[in-house]
Amino acid sequence: MVDTARQLLDELMGRNRNLDPSTAICRKINWDDPEFCLYFLVKFCPHDLFVNTRADLGACPKIHDEEAKKLYDEARPSKRKRNYEDEFLRFSNHMLNEVDRKISKGKQRLLLMNKGDGAPVYISKFQEQLNNLNARIKKLIGEAEEAGNRGDVDQAQGLMTLCDQLKEEKEALVNQHENGGPAPTSPNNQTASTTGPSTWNDFTSTEKQMEVCEVCGAFLIVGDAQQRLEDHLTGKQHMGYSKLRKAVDEMYEKRRNMDREEEERINNEEKRKSDNGSRDRRDSKRRDDFDDRRRDRRDDRGRRDYDRESRDRRDGRGDSDRRGDRNHRDRNRYNRDDYRTDRDRDRDRTDRSDRSERRRSRSKH
Repeated sequence: MVDTARQLLDELMGRNRNLDPSTAICRKINWDDPEFCLYFLVKFCPHDLFVNTRADLGACPKIHDEEAKKLYDEARPSKRKRNYEDEFLRFSNHMLNEVDRKISKGKQRLLLMNKGDGAPVYISKFQEQLNNLNARIKKLIGEAEEAGNRGDVDQAQGLMTLCDQLKEEKEALVNQHENGGPAPTSPNNQTASTTGPSTWNDFTSTEKQMEVCEVCGAFLIVGDAQQRLEDHLTGKQHMGYSKLRKAVDEMYEKRRNMDREEEERINNEEKRKSDNGSRDRRDSKRRDDFDDRRRDRRDDRGRRDYDRESRDRRDGRGDSDRRGDRNHRDRNRYNRDDYRTDRDRDRDRTDRSDRSERRRSRSKH
């Protein structure tokens, strides 16, 4: 009780509520300090969902600090935050598995109560009285909390006293049901059943059809009054399990979306790498083709240069041969000319000699 009050004051007034504001040294808050409730940081603390119900978990031993929660929400995704979420999901799933087993057992109980002829299962007057006591207790607790919030301590204490009396009556009714003994008496020395039955078998004489709530596992009367149905749906236990299921579903959906986005990002990255690889391969192929063409052009130039040199060499030999032939022909022509010149000169000399001889012959005669 003291710890609960201390925690409530910490949440309302801060951890430094007892320090002088002028001298208090407030250390910097880190959301990952172990003193803070990780469930409260992630979503909410399950200990706050089922106060004064059968599923009451007791007071949370950690601090619920709104400033730390704000820092947690503003923090970037990290492995530590992921671990916090995993722990919240683990604890929540454990509670939901427990209530799911309770729901399964409740359905099995209804089946066992069935006579086997397909007739609907009914709820006994005992269960109806138990439900009424639970509703009255819940209502008194709510009224006591409202009185406390208004500062009306006396009224709150009086309501809690009535609540304790109803809890004792409820406990006596449950014990009577389990032991098959006489019906318990109320604080007014009246039996819990207004019709006067005293045993479990007597309670079954007046029956109503019943079913199991798929959210919290409570037994409900089919076709019950709308007010009672609304009281159940707005009760702490039903709303607590409903909130827990919704939070778990939202977190898993968020993770699926994040995984889907991460998968798409990876696929896009791989596709981009593949496209870049294809582009690099195309560029490499173009470079190889360019190198091949350049190498072919260089080889072609080499072959052309070689052919030109060969042709030049062949042409050089042809020119030399032609020059030699031409020189030979020129020499022959020169020789022929010299020959003709010598022949003509010899002929001239002969002719002159012959003429001289004829002249000398005529002179002698």
